[in-house]
Amino acid sequence: MMSSIETSVQNLSRDYPEWKPWLTVVEAVLKEATDPEWERFVPEPAREQEKSPLLARAEISIEVDWGRGWVKRLMRSAYKCGTSKMATLKPVVSSSLDIPVLFQASLCLHGDRLQTIAIDLGVDPYAFRAVAELIAVPFLQACDRRWTSTASERWAEGYCPVCGAWPAFAELRGIERSRYLRCARCGGEWRSHVLHCPYCGMNDHSQLVSLVPEEGSRTRAIEACRRCLGYVKSLTTLQATPPALIMVEDLASVDLDVAAADGGYRRLEGSGYSLDVNVSDRKGPRQRFFPWRNGSVP
Repeated sequence: MMSSIETSVQNLSRDYPEWKPWLTVVEAVLKEATDPEWERFVPEPAREQEKSPLLARAEISIEVDWGRGWVKRLMRSAYKCGTSKMATLKPVVSSSLDIPVLFQASLCLHGDRLQTIAIDLGVDPYAFRAVAELIAVPFLQACDRRWTSTASERWAEGYCPVCGAWPAFAELRGIERSRYLRCARCGGEWRSHVLHCPYCGMNDHSQLVSLVPEEGSRTRAIEACRRCLGYVKSLTTLQATPPALIMVEDLASVDLDVAAADGGYRRLEGSGYSLDVNVSDRKGPRQRFFPWRNGSVP
């Protein structure tokens, strides 16, 4: 899988050389996600409840030293990638970080909280947020590997049944063109009806449109909703994209994102479900973190 990641990132760098700094960060994340050691921190999945992802209200304990080592490696890759904004992240490597708080904010995609942490550290808040949102990806992909047989086949929501993230794209697979939504964060997949908006649930075909770029292949399209103005990229494929390559495939299909935006459609950001997880130091007592209550991060 390592070689597949390297090859895919190199191909994307060749097509979009201006992305090379960011792809350096993405490659570091995807390689880290292949480390089976992350599975040590995967908790028991939540009891199956309608509309609740398996990570909802999970009790997660991580080894702070392990987490800190990963954060430092990731931030080092970022500040060395060659852009001025990313270069501001260098002080993070030597900072005293509250790893459970940072990990929870990354896991739940609490962007405002990450930007507050960045301001406290004196680094570029937008660069820090972009990188820090990827901190939890290796853990999330470990969860998907462990829970593949646990996710319910009856799942009918538009967000991921493992981590609650919105889909990166849809796959129409095989001769039957069965539709699967794919998650770029945990690598998960879930079945979905062909005529169905994952964001607002619209299933009236008169309110759903399929857009094919003029110069594109008919195996790639944009599925958009006239009611909520959300869209999902749709890729026709014989087999499922490997979980480790979903993030790369999402970037490689950026022309569809541009076409959708030009048409007035938008891609939802953040998470489709509030996970409300607890994160603590495995070596220390469990505690619940609410750094946002006083408007600042402790």
